[in-house]
Amino acid sequence: MYLTIFEEVEQNTQEPVQIDAASLYCAFEKVKDGRKRRGKRYPLALICTLLLLGKMAGEKIISGVVDWVKEREEWLRQSLDWPKGFPVNSTYSEALAHCDGKEVAQIIAQVILKARAEEQCGIEPSRLLAQRQEEEPLIHTAMDGKTMRGTLGHTKEDQPPVHLLSLYDCESGIVLTQEAVKSKENEITASGAFLHPLLVKGRILSADAMHTQKKWCAGVTAYGGYYLVIAKNNQPTVRQDIHEFFEDPGADQQEWQYYKKVQKGHGRLEVREIWTSCEMNEWFEKEWDGIAQIFKIRRTITQGEEVREEIIYGFTSLNRKKASAKRILHLNQKHWSIENRLHYRRDVTLGEDASQVRKRNAPQALAALNGIILALMDWLQVKNVASQMRHFCAKPHEMVRLLLGKLSR
Repeated sequence: MYLTIFEEVEQNTQEPVQIDAASLYCAFEKVKDGRKRRGKRYPLALICTLLLLGKMAGEKIISGVVDWVKEREEWLRQSLDWPKGFPVNSTYSEALAHCDGKEVAQIIAQVILKARAEEQCGIEPSRLLAQRQEEEPLIHTAMDGKTMRGTLGHTKEDQPPVHLLSLYDCESGIVLTQEAVKSKENEITASGAFLHPLLVKGRILSADAMHTQKKWCAGVTAYGGYYLVIAKNNQPTVRQDIHEFFEDPGADQQEWQYYKKVQKGHGRLEVREIWTSCEMNEWFEKEWDGIAQIFKIRRTITQGEEVREEIIYGFTSLNRKKASAKRILHLNQKHWSIENRLHYRRDVTLGEDASQVRKRNAPQALAALNGIILALMDWLQVKNVASQMRHFCAKPHEMVRLLLGKLSR
C-alpha cells in the first residue's frame, strides 16, 4: 500500500514536538501582546508560528494561511500539542495589529545571531566575542527604506500608509531592527532611532544619498561605528568638491588607490572602477566627523551595442587599514543586497506589497515576519526560496521542528 506525502508526514510525526527554550516559538512569547485579556484566546506565539508555517509553505496572504492550517488541522494539533481549534482570519489581523513589529524583528534577530555565534564557536560563544574585540572584523550593515504599497490609498485613521526603514545585516541576512516612518516625518528623522551603541558599534553602516547627513555621520562615529555614504544633489557642495578633485587633470595621483572589477552575466558586461584618496580629509573633517577617505566609482555596462556609464562620488570613515579601494567597491555593491535579497524577495516571493492587511501595527508585524522567513532561508543556506517553500509545504514537520526546536542546521 502506497502512502501520500502527507500521510507519510502524519505517520512520522504522531508525537508532539518538544518546545526548546531557545526556539523561535519561545522568542515569540517574549513579544508584548497588546490585546485585552478577553481577546487572548490564542497566544501570540501560536499565532506568529502558524503564520510562519503557512507563509514558509508558500501562502502569501492570511486567508491562504488559514486554509493551509485548516487542511492540516488534526496533524497540527498533534504536532503542537494544541487541544482546540485554530484562529480565523480576523484573529490573526487583530493580534498583529496589537503587537510591535520592531520588537518582533529585534527579538528574533537575537535568536538567529546567537545560533550563528554558537555554531561558529561551539558551546562557547564568548570566544567569538573575544575574537571580534581583538581582530575587529567589522560587520557590514545596510540601511534603506521601503513603502508597503498595499497600505497606500486608504483614508481611515487606523490604516495609514506604512513606510519602513530597516537596518539589514548584509552578512547574515537578518533585519536587526526596523522603524516606521511617521506621516509628517521622513527617513532622515527615523534613522536617528538606529543611533545606539548596540546597533552601531563594530559595524560599517552604508546608506543611500538621502542619509548623507552631518548629524547622522557624527552619531555613527560617536557610537563606535563607521559610515560609507554617497554624495549627490542633496549635498551639492560636497559632491562638486570631490568631483573637481578627481577630475583635476593636474592632480598628483601617486597617493590614490585604484581597483577594477569585471563581471559578466545575463547578456551584459559590467565594469566597476574605483579611485580613492585621503588628501581631502583635512578639507572636510570640520563638518564631517571621522572622514578618512573619499572615492569615485565608475560603472560601465555594455549590453549588445548599448553602453551606459554611471559615476558616483562618496566618502567613508574607514581608513586604509580597514578598507582598501577593493573593499570599498565591494561594500558599495554589497549595500544593494538590502534591495535584492530583502525588499525584492519580500515583494515578489512573499507577496508583501499585495497584502491588504493594514490595521494599526499589522503591516509592520507582517513585514517583520517576512524578514524572519528570509533570514531563516539564509541561515539554511537556501539558494532558491520559492523551491524551498514548496519543499516545506510537502514536509511541514521540518518547519515545525525548525520553529519549535533549538535553531540548528
